[in-house]
Amino acid sequence: MERYICVTCGTQFAASQSPPRSCPICTDPRQYVPPAGQGWTTLAELRADHTNAIRAEGDLVGIGTEPSFAIGQRALLVPFGDSNVLWDCITLLDDATADEIERRGGLAGIAISHPHYYSGMVEWAHRFDCPIHLHAADAEWVMRPDAAIQHWDGDVHDLGHGLTLLRGGGHFPGGTILHLDDGASALLTGDIIQVIPDRTHVAFMWSYPNYVPLPEAAVRSIAAAVEPFRYDAIYGAWWGFVVPTGARDVVRRSVERYGAALRGEL
Repeated sequence: MERYICVTCGTQFAASQSPPRSCPICTDPRQYVPPAGQGWTTLAELRADHTNAIRAEGDLVGIGTEPSFAIGQRALLVPFGDSNVLWDCITLLDDATADEIERRGGLAGIAISHPHYYSGMVEWAHRFDCPIHLHAADAEWVMRPDAAIQHWDGDVHDLGHGLTLLRGGGHFPGGTILHLDDGASALLTGDIIQVIPDRTHVAFMWSYPNYVPLPEAAVRSIAAAVEPFRYDAIYGAWWGFVVPTGARDVVRRSVERYGAALRGEL
């Protein structure tokens, strides 16, 4: 039995004798199946020709796979007391990565913005003996069920140590943002709020690869979810995609621009 991994989105599936017939995360219209068709790999194969880079990302520490694999997001280590929370998981976990994370305090939990980044979350949870915090609205997208997965409900979930999960919705019904308030203040948004090359604005989409927009009401709902919280920076999903300061004004300005565009007023 093997736990196959989708090479397009990086999701690891439950153990099976042969690869799944398809990846529901990729056949969903928010994602895609490449023209060459569905492809599969395994964790052993991935370890053979990929490694993880671990380096500073703003005030946090990022973990990203090289060469880039699947969607290409990097995870973030977020301080949590004497340990850390892993934000937005990646697929590859090897001994070198685990040893370095243990040196930095290990993991007390894993939290993920949306199903495109569920990736190898169960492997990580087992290695560090920690829970996975996912919003219940996206439970159907879990491809490897496990007792480590804890589904939370509602709009706000306090993890402690200055970390709070916020349901923004939009990209997925349970689309989640992590609010960090430990002296510095930041939002870790995955692509619920997307950091873009123009750091004076951010973006909001239902499907990024397929360029399908959200209704204006959904974008304003995301903005309302984060409005009560103090934040100065936003960390997006890829290396270097960070708004280092003034992020509250960036979000407000972007919401207004988005609405104006949908109304044909730009």
